Amino acid sequence: MPAISEQDGESLGLESRQLPRHIAIIMDGNGRWASRRGFPRIEGHRQGVNSVRTVVEESTRLGIEQLTLYCLSSENWKRPALELNLLMQLLKKFVIGEREEIMRQNIRFTTIGRRSDLPKDVLAEVDKTIRESQENTGMQLCLALNYGSRSEIVDAVKSIVSEVEQGNLKADEIDEEVISSHLYTAGMPDPDLVIRTAGEMRVSNFLLWQISYAELWVTETYWPDFSVSDFWQALRDFAARDRRFGGLKG
Repeated sequence: MPAISEQDGESLGLESRQLPRHIAIIMDGNGRWASRRGFPRIEGHRQGVNSVRTVVEESTRLGIEQLTLYCLSSENWKRPALELNLLMQLLKKFVIGEREEIMRQNIRFTTIGRRSDLPKDVLAEVDKTIRESQENTGMQLCLALNYGSRSEIVDAVKSIVSEVEQGNLKADEIDEEVISSHLYTAGMPDPDLVIRTAGEMRVSNFLLWQISYAELWVTETYWPDFSVSDFWQALRDFAARDRRFGGLKG
């Protein structure tokens, strides 16, 4: 991880070693932000894209290894068809519009979730951005699309059972490492810090296995209003916590 510049370190009050390796964000409050202003809900999602750009740029600048954003849960398909259609078009516009910036910032773009339910035109643009950025060596930006952690675990169990049935794996060889290697996030570091906006005190079926030892940070701020100063505060609070991973402080 590259070192923070002296100026950034002075502003943050932190050193590189104090920063999380992987940050995951539950971007909540877009609809409420819009409703309070008398706007359609989709306007909140549009404004939320600005916060995405802010956090991606700042994470890249600070040398964060991975940023995972909870964009669309598997439960979100229960929303009105018009809102879902607009969300899909906004996603498509984002992956096309940000492609050049992703390349400029040397970002590796990827996704997790059940891809098959996404519209084909959206998936085509997502995959194009993945392909074009796969050789980049900077931060990995992961969008959770049609993602649900319980579904992920079900899919992992099915895959492991299949390997056992085929004789490629013995039941007594199944351990935490095997399970992790069959999740959508295989090969990714577990999140160190989970940020949730809009004040909700729950994890909403997000990375349940992976965040077992993550630090949680919740703010009342709606996602469209989430700023660099909010992000820095989360990083400062993370650095001040005593992470024991189930053990005792030495």
